[in-house]
Amino acid sequence: MKHTDDGTLYTLAAAKDRSAFETLYDRYEKLIFSFAYRLTRDREIAEEVVQDVFVKLWNGTTTYQEDKGSFSSWLLTVTRNKAIDEIRRLKRHDHEPMIEKDSLIEQPGSVENTVEWGEQRDAIRSAVMELKQDQQEIIELFYFKGLSQQKIADHCELPLGTVKGRIRLALKHLKGFITQEGGYSNE
Repeated sequence: MKHTDDGTLYTLAAAKDRSAFETLYDRYEKLIFSFAYRLTRDREIAEEVVQDVFVKLWNGTTTYQEDKGSFSSWLLTVTRNKAIDEIRRLKRHDHEPMIEKDSLIEQPGSVENTVEWGEQRDAIRSAVMELKQDQQEIIELFYFKGLSQQKIADHCELPLGTVKGRIRLALKHLKGFITQEGGYSNE
């Protein structure tokens, strides 16, 4: 399963193939978590987003269509939407969280995980810096500030189709940069 393409793995996972689902999880869990964490700036919310995205995949409540773009772009869009939903939900129910006494003791992550996340964050940051300035701006507004494509079009005074095209092209370039640098890969 390790060398099977994402579209095939998605189809198998939607048909409840556990091995295909686990392969997709192994392939994308770290990317989704780091992306969700960047959007939410909260580890617990990011973990919840990852869980919800993969539950949606397993239950088939969200549908990937190969003719509409790459699987990774679609998965990041699903993640973005879920993260924004969580942020909005929490803002609606803004309250003072209860602090349990055990939560005051900091639980350190493993050194390996910390280093690995740092390397991945640096790879993503470097890849974004390789994009053209207009693509960097649109990626920042869309993925990291949570603006809709229409709001970006209005803000940048661009046609909606141009915004969509730049996002698609930027994601394609990001994938190439990250793969070249030895970051995430679909293999």
